[in-house]
Amino acid sequence: MVSWEYPPVVVGGLGRHVHALATELAAAGHDVVVLSRQPAGSDATTHPTSVEALDGVRVLRVAEDPPHLEFERDMVAWTLAMGHGMLRAALTRLVPEWRPDVVHAHDWLVAHPAIALADVLAVPLVATIHATEAGRHAGWLSSALSRQVHSVEWWLARRADTLITCSAAMRAEVAELFDVDAGPIEVLHNGIAPRRWRATAARVRAVRERYAPGAAPVLLYFGRLEYEKGVQDLIAALPRIRRAHPGTRLLVTGTGTAHDQLVAAVGKHRVRRSVTFTGHLPDGDLPALLHAVDAVVLPSRYEPFGIVALEAAAAGAPLVASTAGGLGEVVLDGETGLSFAPGDVAGLAGAVGALLAGPAAAARRARAARKRLGSAFDWGRIAGDTASVYARATRGGAAEPGRPKIPTGNVFGRS
Repeated sequence: MVSWEYPPVVVGGLGRHVHALATELAAAGHDVVVLSRQPAGSDATTHPTSVEALDGVRVLRVAEDPPHLEFERDMVAWTLAMGHGMLRAALTRLVPEWRPDVVHAHDWLVAHPAIALADVLAVPLVATIHATEAGRHAGWLSSALSRQVHSVEWWLARRADTLITCSAAMRAEVAELFDVDAGPIEVLHNGIAPRRWRATAARVRAVRERYAPGAAPVLLYFGRLEYEKGVQDLIAALPRIRRAHPGTRLLVTGTGTAHDQLVAAVGKHRVRRSVTFTGHLPDGDLPALLHAVDAVVLPSRYEPFGIVALEAAAAGAPLVASTAGGLGEVVLDGETGLSFAPGDVAGLAGAVGALLAGPAAAARRARAARKRLGSAFDWGRIAGDTASVYARATRGGAAEPGRPKIPTGNVFGRS
């Protein structure tokens, strides 16, 4: 597997996905090597290239090369340099003593080393597209960087011998964006380990007292603070929610580029005293907080899957979520949570209001959501399905496609 993040280097949900999948495959008896990187900003003197065995998985962590490149400032150059380092490390540290049966690329950032390794080793290339640049920007590729990222995604999607997406919604998106047949694309959901999300009653009381003291209802958003996550819609809905349920508070947990805009939105909607930005929480606090709140609200405008919904369900938290992308497959309206259309502020307020007005029904839905985790989102089953995909994958040959034509308007045909 080739991934730009792997614990302890974790940027988002991708790193946790690759870790869970790799360890489950190893537990099932497969020989798994993960090719990843050392932390950004380090170098070969502080964090040299290393190979270590963790949970049955061999992890080859690649040192950053000497050039002064920063991910935020030099994204494409930084990514190419990372890929070059990964390729050198794989060919000198692994090959030819060890040869994989398949190379599995996770997202566009590792397209170059993954494609090169599959070509050199003459083995099938499997690629999981976890999200798309166009999807994150509501169909617009207005900047040069977005067009560059989109073109790499297009190359990876068309070069891969087998494609995987995390939801049916993402399968349709990938097929439309990259002009590939949706039929052969495999849909394999993300999974969850429910035990990790347990918390003692004492810890639950402590975090409630720390982050949201008092008896008034408490809502929680947790995840990255980016425009596509829709937190601005939740803030806009809060005055309506508070009129129906006085005293309701909102906790916003996480970090991201939209933080300052969200702080400004809190001022605009005059809810400064009702919203708390907690930043990143320690791992031990988050499960307890999920148990302590009255509802978790996930207002995404774009969401390939929505692993945070699984994490909330594992903790038994009542859920309100938009129907964006994979969230509509994870949260079943009226069964495992309540849903609303992405960007619909009135619908969001209504769904939260209905949940707060019916706590018994909310608790029943939360129990149903947790029960569903064991059947639909079990990592052991997902790993078994992934191994079957590997076994069926056949090498189609090293294709050399031309450059994609990038539309000047919205790639999804939106105005």
